[in-house]
Amino acid sequence: MSATMSIAPAPVLRRLSFLDRFLTLWIFLAMAAGVALGAVFPGVKTAFDRMSVGTTSVPIAIGLILMMYPPLAKVNYDELGDVFRDWKILGLSLVQNWIIGPVLMFALAILFLRDRPEYMVGLIMIGLARCIAMVIVWNDLADGDADYCAGLVAFNSIFQVLFFSGYAFVFITVLPRWLGLGGAIVHITIGQIAESVGIYLGIPFVAGFATWKVLTTVKGKTWYRDRFIPKISPLTLTFLLFTIVVMFSIKGASIIRMPLDVVRVAIPLLLYFGIMFAVSFALSRRVGATYPQCATLSFTAASNNFELAIAVAVATFGIDSGAAFAAVIGPLIEVPVMIGLVDVALWMRRKYFERP
Repeated sequence: MSATMSIAPAPVLRRLSFLDRFLTLWIFLAMAAGVALGAVFPGVKTAFDRMSVGTTSVPIAIGLILMMYPPLAKVNYDELGDVFRDWKILGLSLVQNWIIGPVLMFALAILFLRDRPEYMVGLIMIGLARCIAMVIVWNDLADGDADYCAGLVAFNSIFQVLFFSGYAFVFITVLPRWLGLGGAIVHITIGQIAESVGIYLGIPFVAGFATWKVLTTVKGKTWYRDRFIPKISPLTLTFLLFTIVVMFSIKGASIIRMPLDVVRVAIPLLLYFGIMFAVSFALSRRVGATYPQCATLSFTAASNNFELAIAVAVATFGIDSGAAFAAVIGPLIEVPVMIGLVDVALWMRRKYFERP
């Protein structure tokens, strides 16, 4: 039995990179920096408005695209076929990621935030954005199946490019109206969502795939994994923090008066991560998956692509909207929860998969 399994959070934290280990702290500092910037320089919003084309802030658009690029460049696109060899695992992953996850987050958003429609929409977007980046970190820490993780990440990447806009339209516009919440929801068209997804997911997807294809062909997979990926990986955190600083600087001093809003968004997120992990692990074990497969399926289902949720919320509703604010709370809650769930997964391996 390894030391990682016998000691709670410390080994997990030590195995994370310096940037990933303190991601929650960086997000808090970015929020504080944004609030301070907005308070000291009240004209910052006007300055950003001047750098806009229509409703699109050019600096933010560039930042969001660069934020999404590294996760999509990391995908092993040639390993997508490995996922299709086991239809039982693929089918279970599809159900977990594209039925249970979105429906659960939708239900929690309505239950906790139906009186705050913009926050509700931001939460729903988090539930629709399936994880394609940080899940690789959690899976590695929990000793999950690396091949399955790479394949599921590739599959989710393609599925999001093709279907995210349709999912968002149904869950944000159609379903709330059917439930009698139409008067409370900010109505958007599928065209608006598709445009945002096309820009903020489509462009980095094409760039990431092209980068992977060209560089793995010219330089080889080992060079690509060991040399190139580590150099571009910090871009995601850099531009995530840049976006947060700008968002919170535009909100300015008003954010100081909203600590309870953060709590209201955080509660359903905590419930979501815990429920999704537990349900996914139980379902995976029930169909006979090995521990590495259970861990991979569970973290893939429980994690979310908060970068995409932020990008679409900002592009569709505006950088100072409640939907964007709620989307930003996502990584603030997800990172520490996932670190804790890594230890839960390792404990479950001891209890259910290892023979004395």
